Amino acid sequence: MPEVVFSVDHDKSMRDQAVPGHNRWHPDIPSAATIKPENLVRIESKEWTDGQIGNNDSANDVRDVDLDHNHMLSGPFDIEGAAPGDLLVVDIVDLGPATQTKGDNCGEGWGYSGIFAKVNGGGFLTDYFPDAYKAVWDFRGQECTSRHIPGVRYTGIQHPGLAGTAPSPELLSRWNKREQALVDTDPERVPPLAIPPTVASALAGTADTEIAARVAQEGARTVPPREHGGNMDVMNLTRGSRVYYPVYVDGAKYSVGDLHFSQGDGEINFCGAIEMGGFIDLHFEVIKGGMETYGVTHNPIFQPSRVEPTYSEWLTFTGISVDHRDDTNLYMDATEAYRNACLNAIEYLKKWGYTGEQAYLILGTAPIQGRLSSVVDIPNACCSLFLPTEIFDFDIRPGGDGPVKTDRGQVAVTS
Repeated sequence: MPEVVFSVDHDKSMRDQAVPGHNRWHPDIPSAATIKPENLVRIESKEWTDGQIGNNDSANDVRDVDLDHNHMLSGPFDIEGAAPGDLLVVDIVDLGPATQTKGDNCGEGWGYSGIFAKVNGGGFLTDYFPDAYKAVWDFRGQECTSRHIPGVRYTGIQHPGLAGTAPSPELLSRWNKREQALVDTDPERVPPLAIPPTVASALAGTADTEIAARVAQEGARTVPPREHGGNMDVMNLTRGSRVYYPVYVDGAKYSVGDLHFSQGDGEINFCGAIEMGGFIDLHFEVIKGGMETYGVTHNPIFQPSRVEPTYSEWLTFTGISVDHRDDTNLYMDATEAYRNACLNAIEYLKKWGYTGEQAYLILGTAPIQGRLSSVVDIPNACCSLFLPTEIFDFDIRPGGDGPVKTDRGQVAVTS
């Protein structure tokens, strides 16, 4: 049994834990524990919104969620011997949902995915789906099903959506400066182009009042990935993966959270993965001077796991860099191309009776594969989306008498 270095009572807020975690990136947040590289450790994690989303049939909680609380992270942890310029090697040994007796907390047999309202963060397709929706998923071993999206069952790839090392003061300053400059190009945009530091609901672990106030004023929000890792949402970072993180401060100050039961490439709903509270077992090593030796100066690198769902049949949808709403050609825009691949898949699934919202949530949670297929043929980039056909309990491929449209209900909506 690995040593538990960070425990969580899922009946309590992260703020009320014996050792609270944090929800901002800042080098001055005190470490929660020191870990020796040779030890196998277990870290428990709260669901990322700190328990704001319930197992029910209403999306009001997704609509009204207070995102100033996100993401609730476990840590930070000092890794003995780590220093700036090193590489922190993190092996993901195991992870899974929380297991307690009450079963009413996210991760204890269930999780959720959601489409966020455009006014509260939105998602990849927020201009097409501007309102809030939710689906609750039940776990059975490695498989999941949802009462809100009938006809699908799939094996998940559990992974941490968010993990990283602490930034140095200089790196933190660069983050805040460049992201504020981006916001300033269109300060009234909804959703905003970036989220600068916000004081409301900032949590700085065990910091005293003075340090906590500084963290609230300066701490970077956890929403995007950055040079240190962060919210990368790479579904292949699962058990058996090895990740190499750049180290910017003494001890590395590694943190982890935002655990997912399953997710497709892109996590396109914003809250697109099946979110859960749970645990993760990790082993650490340190490569001295590894950042310069291996040229890892801007972002982590990783070895993907050999563990993943085995699907052999796929239906692939493609998209190009054209905004079909006004027939505007965009130059080599891979984001628009992948957006169109997603929209094309949604239109296809609607022919079988799924609502657009159900189809959108399938693409966010199922182990789809997104690929950059062509970025050289001007003016159109081409992206593709591989949808495993075996996750459906009916034959979804073209052929025969055409699609059989069946009433498949609807996901949870807002009142």
